[in-house]
Amino acid sequence: MTKETTPLLEAKNIYKTYGKGKPVLAGINLTVTKGEIISIVGASGAGKSTLLQILGTLDTPDQGDVLLEGDIINQMEGKALTHLRNQRIGFVFQFHNLLPEFTALENICIPAMIAGQSLEKAREIALPLMEKLNIAHRQDHKPAQMSGGEQQRAAVARALINQPALVFADEPSGNLDSANAEELHNLFFDLRNELNQTFVIVTHNEHFANLADRKLEIVDGQIVHQAKLG
Repeated sequence: MTKETTPLLEAKNIYKTYGKGKPVLAGINLTVTKGEIISIVGASGAGKSTLLQILGTLDTPDQGDVLLEGDIINQMEGKALTHLRNQRIGFVFQFHNLLPEFTALENICIPAMIAGQSLEKAREIALPLMEKLNIAHRQDHKPAQMSGGEQQRAAVARALINQPALVFADEPSGNLDSANAEELHNLFFDLRNELNQTFVIVTHNEHFANLADRKLEIVDGQIVHQAKLG
């Protein structure tokens, strides 16, 4: 697998403060290239999730810029921001956030349909993804009928259906037992190797963090250590 050297994502001098407290993020600089898996670690309250939310446009910095494929995305709003989140960014959270009234297949199809695809076309995209993630046999099951690992795999498929430039994952295995967590971790690497997918992952799982191409440690809102592992 070859990696492109042109930055896919850049964060430049990111600061964020809530209220009158000390900065949650205090000058973050980060570059992500296509096909990388980056893990972000640090103690609770260090600023990991805030950074991920800013990189993924779920929050805005007080200072600094976030660029995706050369576009400054932290200044986007309205339809442009909605389109960006739907088409170019995928999210996987600790809790799968599947809609309980819909089947696994319907949940996975929702972002594609929001993007204007017909249900038939969305199904054509979703079913191969479900096969790849080993949940095709659950396509007609609602979330309550699925295991935790299957639900999280459905959430990963939902994040991937519009072929986003990169996927952000916030403690994606934090609600799984060790066996399902290991399977999910392996899945991320399989997706990177097969699809050249890019992941930026916040995790407390030290073993998983050490498998990434790079591991970043955040302390008091700053990247204090960066290790190239892959």
